[in-house]
Amino acid sequence: MAQVLEFKLPDLGEGLTEAEIVRWLVQVGDVVAVDQPVVEVETAKASVEVPCPYGGVVTARYGEEGTELPVGAPLLTVAVGEPAAESGEGSGNVLVGYGTSEAPGRRRRVRPVAPAGGGASRGVNGSASAPAPGRPVDAGLPSGPVPVISPLVRRLAREGGLDLRQLAGSGPDGLILRADVEQALRAGSGRDRGRTAEVPAVAAPAPAAAPEAGEVRVPLKGIRGAVADKLSRSRREIPDATCWVDADATELMRARAAMNAAGGPKISLLALLARISTAALARFPELNSSVDTGAREIVRHPHVHLGFAAQTERGLVVPVVRDAHTRDAESLTAEFARLTEAAHAGTLTPGELTGGTFTLNNYGVFGVDGSTPIVNHPEAAMLGVGRIIPKPWVHEGELAVRQVVQLSLTFDHRVCDGGTAGGFLRYVADCVEQPAVLLRTL
Repeated sequence: MAQVLEFKLPDLGEGLTEAEIVRWLVQVGDVVAVDQPVVEVETAKASVEVPCPYGGVVTARYGEEGTELPVGAPLLTVAVGEPAAESGEGSGNVLVGYGTSEAPGRRRRVRPVAPAGGGASRGVNGSASAPAPGRPVDAGLPSGPVPVISPLVRRLAREGGLDLRQLAGSGPDGLILRADVEQALRAGSGRDRGRTAEVPAVAAPAPAAAPEAGEVRVPLKGIRGAVADKLSRSRREIPDATCWVDADATELMRARAAMNAAGGPKISLLALLARISTAALARFPELNSSVDTGAREIVRHPHVHLGFAAQTERGLVVPVVRDAHTRDAESLTAEFARLTEAAHAGTLTPGELTGGTFTLNNYGVFGVDGSTPIVNHPEAAMLGVGRIIPKPWVHEGELAVRQVVQLSLTFDHRVCDGGTAGGFLRYVADCVEQPAVLLRTL
């Protein structure tokens, strides 16, 4: 007898609580193999093809293309035969690198539930079933934990003044979804085409102002929304400070030109700045850290996983070069190029976008001299590099035209004081001005 197994949307990376279905790769009734990609989803950071750990016949899909699902919501169900049911094996490979802690071989008989987006789900015979509507919970019912997975849903309800205990979710086992909260908030006074949700009158959202002529509203969702949330969190939680210095980069540019003239792979300027940064972090490890607010501890990381800001058509992303402190300039150049290409193609994996311990931001590519970077939470510091341009400069006691760059360091003042931050930045500037300094300290 076949066994129906539910495959849920796995945790696709740290800090990501939901994903949007971009394209289904299978239909109801299709036979899928173990580890076959079944759906393409887009998180706030990357597009990912999600493979299914079970082999069998697809009996149901949950959510239409364009629907956002929270992590842990069902994606599809698969009917597997006796051999698979007896062996109790799923590959588990879908979970590798996605940060989930759910046991890969876990099985559960389920009944089809409504798609997260509120659309109808389709069974094996193709018939549609209506979604289970959200409804208020009677005040006399016993209290218990509110079935919510996504922090986004909790925040949306909190900002709208909505008591989640008044809702029964339309997700599996009463899970409250984003659509349920948005429906309740839209109801306002308590009614919206048959779905009832009592919102406290004092907390009802204020009516929106009439749009002005020509006004354009852009939803803060997807990658733009993720960037907004992360930057806002950084500003809320991190008491940051910024210091900066101008440096004469003439000798660094000459050194790079000499390296590239010697033959072999070309070395990028970003790679040289990364080598300088990792050497500086070895001398000032306080800046390669994060703060555990719950434990009230500063966590100093033993490895430098170097993030770098990359502007793409989809928005700003920060790919991460693993173990940057162990790489030479040639290896760093190649890895920067690979990750940048993947960023523009939208194929970065969650593992390539998370886990950074320090970020390098070369905003000089935009033709600007300086900036005050926002720390990439939960990291403790970011080094910003402006454009390198000819400027008048006093060199060896005489006025000369030199290649000058402004360097800025924004740091979390909880992990160190200004002396440490200034020492780090001064060391970076000294290496930029005299690359031999770096050779002496390696």
